[in-house]
Amino acid sequence: MPTYQYQCTECGEGLEAVQKFTDEALTECPSCQGRLKKVFSAVGIVFKGSGFYRNDSRGASSSSTPASTPKPAAAAPAASSSSSSTSAA
Repeated sequence: MPTYQYQCTECGEGLEAVQKFTDEALTECPSCQGRLKKVFSAVGIVFKGSGFYRNDSRGASSSSTPASTPKPAAAAPAASSSSSSTSAA
C-alpha cells in the first residue's frame, strides 16, 4: 500500500498515512482539526541508462540473431571512413 503525505493548511503540521488506492483522502488535521492537503514530491526511482529495456537484458547470442543488427554494423565502417577523411584534412 502506498504512503501519502499530508500537511495542515492551518498549523503546518505534516503527517504520513498508509492508505489503499481506493481509500478517501484525509481532510481533517488530527492536531487542530484544520484542513489537510496532499503533498506531492518527486518520484524516488528514475529509470535511466541501459538495462531497463527488453532488448538490453538478452544475451549476445539472442541479440545477433535479428536481421536488423548487421545493417547498422555495415553502416558503421562508412561512418568511420568519413571520420578518417575528416582527420586527414
